[in-house]
Amino acid sequence: MTKSDVMRAVRITRHGGPEVLESVRVPVPVPGAGEVLVRVGAVALNNTDLWTREGAYGRPDDPQARSGWRGPVDFPRIQGADVAGHVVAVGAGVDEVLVGRRVVIDPALYDGDGPDAHPVGLMGSERDGGYAEYVTAPAKQAHDVTGSALTDDQLATLPTAYGTALGMIERGRLRKGETALVSGASGGVGIALVQIARARGARVVAISSGTKIAAVREAGAHEVVDRAGDVVGQLRAAAPEGIDVALDVVAGELVGDGLPLLREGGRWVIAGALGGYGVAFDVRRLYLHNAQVIGSAMHTPAHFDLLMDLARQAAVQPVIAAAFPLEQAARAQEELARRGHVGKIVMHP
Repeated sequence: MTKSDVMRAVRITRHGGPEVLESVRVPVPVPGAGEVLVRVGAVALNNTDLWTREGAYGRPDDPQARSGWRGPVDFPRIQGADVAGHVVAVGAGVDEVLVGRRVVIDPALYDGDGPDAHPVGLMGSERDGGYAEYVTAPAKQAHDVTGSALTDDQLATLPTAYGTALGMIERGRLRKGETALVSGASGGVGIALVQIARARGARVVAISSGTKIAAVREAGAHEVVDRAGDVVGQLRAAAPEGIDVALDVVAGELVGDGLPLLREGGRWVIAGALGGYGVAFDVRRLYLHNAQVIGSAMHTPAHFDLLMDLARQAAVQPVIAAAFPLEQAARAQEELARRGHVGKIVMHP
């Protein structure tokens, strides 16, 4: 492979709707020192793709500002955080034994080298991602899953959705025998939360709606309440002794309404704001019951190592809702935004 080689990619040069996604031919990236070059087998879509494209993250000093995940996006930017594929080349200082290995890339940019480092950036936002035929990544974040029974499509769904889910479960200290509430249970993170919490031996009470309820039950939820009805009333009936850990990607009014459902010492973990980022709750429900509200953004390196162990064992079975060719990235993102699916949407370069 030479520097003159080109590849197909989809990138954005500004914030906006699906129309800002450009299908282009660009040079194949060259792996730097400590990096690998991966031929993308599959790339999964996430809400972060939509929000980065729209600039919907806001800034601490201006919640309405157009911004990427952790600040202004350096355009042009190739989107796509979640990649499964094969290593085809390595940079200086990287063992060539990696060439040919099947890998999943940890897409986080961390604030340090330790196992508990915090993610402060994301592939597809703060560096180029996998909406392309090839992508580079730090070699230490290309995890060898060569022996996994999961398909490339399934492996590609893991980094952001399952990484976020596992980060929430770890930060919420969910234990066997506890009752977990999962909001937004039919989405990518929601299905991951249901599957991992069930595998941990928790009793899972999920919130979903309509035709998706059966699929959420099939994923492992013990009880599913319909968000179109009286959610709090249904939750009280489904978990009369209360909730130990809420795993919440919805936020909004659910936080204020749901906090009184927590048991003593309960934990409410938030990793999304599909229901709105403006939250109000009775603070007495927090301090009088030794409860905690915990923010959770993605995963740590230690969490991702645990996730890759699950991948190698095929201990979770990601649900694929649809697959699109790379050239239909705009259509794929529109499908994601409609939220009519259960599981994950992937693309094939």
